[in-house]
Amino acid sequence: MTKHEIYACLYAKEFPAQALLRLRPELRSKPCVVMEGEPPLEEICSLTRKARSLGMSRGMTRVEVDTFSEVIVLQRSLKDEATARAVLLECAGCYSPRVENWDYERSFLCAIDIAGTTGLFGPPATLARNLLTRVGTLGLTACVAVSSNFHAAVAVAKGPLPISVRIIPTGEESKALAALPLTVLDLTEEQAQTFALWGINTLGMLAALPEKELISRIGQAGKRLRQMARGEMPHLFQPVEPVFTLVERMELDSPVELLDALMFVVNVMLEQIILRATARVLALASVSVTLALEGGTTYTRTVQPALPTNDRQVWLKLLHLDLESHPPQAAILAVELDAESGSTSQIQLGLFSPQLPESSRLDVTLARIRAIVGDENVGRAVLTDTHQLDGFRIEPFSISSADPSALSSAPMRPAMRRLRPAETVFVTLQSERPKAFTFRERRYSVESAYGPWLTGGEWWTATLWGSEQWDLAVRTHDGVMLCVCLIRDLLRNQWQIVGLYD
Repeated sequence: MTKHEIYACLYAKEFPAQALLRLRPELRSKPCVVMEGEPPLEEICSLTRKARSLGMSRGMTRVEVDTFSEVIVLQRSLKDEATARAVLLECAGCYSPRVENWDYERSFLCAIDIAGTTGLFGPPATLARNLLTRVGTLGLTACVAVSSNFHAAVAVAKGPLPISVRIIPTGEESKALAALPLTVLDLTEEQAQTFALWGINTLGMLAALPEKELISRIGQAGKRLRQMARGEMPHLFQPVEPVFTLVERMELDSPVELLDALMFVVNVMLEQIILRATARVLALASVSVTLALEGGTTYTRTVQPALPTNDRQVWLKLLHLDLESHPPQAAILAVELDAESGSTSQIQLGLFSPQLPESSRLDVTLARIRAIVGDENVGRAVLTDTHQLDGFRIEPFSISSADPSALSSAPMRPAMRRLRPAETVFVTLQSERPKAFTFRERRYSVESAYGPWLTGGEWWTATLWGSEQWDLAVRTHDGVMLCVCLIRDLLRNQWQIVGLYD
């Protein structure tokens, strides 16, 4: 062990209960117990401090729990615990790339190699306090122990003393460990019985035993335990690489059918995801909601605004409008939010330029319109590859980067105002060409006629069409002039004015 080694151990007790209450902030101040096992053999595997103050403990059966009327009973969720572990490892990875995870059944423990991080995060005490603050924002409670010896930091963090931050000075590991019980060393059942027969209860008593005699009685494991009790046990650090995924999952206590009740849960989950994204200076680009429904099916919806944002109210409104227009067809058993991250958007405005409208308002407005008219009727109109009149389709809104030089070299065309709907007129012909017509109670005589342009298509379908187009310059007897676009439906022999040229 070199003098430059220093480790911070993050330890969270009663992890099954904390993982369930992380997304249930309204239950954190109430007595709660977590049950595991198959009925009727369920037992308490984890509980809150308030439940423990009522006299409850691990191992109580469901019959014993039912005698406490004010206690809230929750079922253990291994998936929720896995999500909470991933969140804590991700949080620890923000302070060092070297994080080692120790798997425990009912607690969370990881060690962080913080050697060389003083310039970034300050001294170890400051780093430990900042780490606990970050963990607190995630809805979890933990403690941090810092030592130059790996096993000393682990043992102090697992100790029964109600500490939040404990810094062990280099060279004082044995003194700091002396009062701790042997349970912090994860003894086997046989070793625990042996030390109990010898009257050894603390690490200080274990450290005082002679090494050779201890080895002769319980083997090399005795030497290892004695070194750990004295804070001298070396450790080969085995780091893991925390994966950054913005995923939150929650199993509901009972099936949910009302959208408002679902959005209450989604609100808490969104808050956690946004906190994690903000810590890495990221924004949410899209959010997918996966609902586990009764009957074993799943239902997924994805919302993607125009620009990434961390505005929780905007996300909540977008998800609410989307699920309101596309509701699930069965009761909901579990909810999972999966977010894709993007760069935070910043717009540099000029000194005298007007304030631009917020993009989030446009996203919410479009979502409200989609809820009324449907997804397929909201977007921008794009011309289709056809000569049919009003041939277009609707595509989602997008911003194209057009070439300015191409736009400047485009030929100038006269503007035409479309008439919707087109107005039917009666046309007088001369030599198969328009001569005069009445439009809006005024009679016009044709001065110039350009055309006809014949078009037709889709003869292979029921939407067969054919038409001829005329561009006319017409004038009334009192000198009023118009330039119109005249269309003749060849199938019905009907004339219509579809537009006026400016």
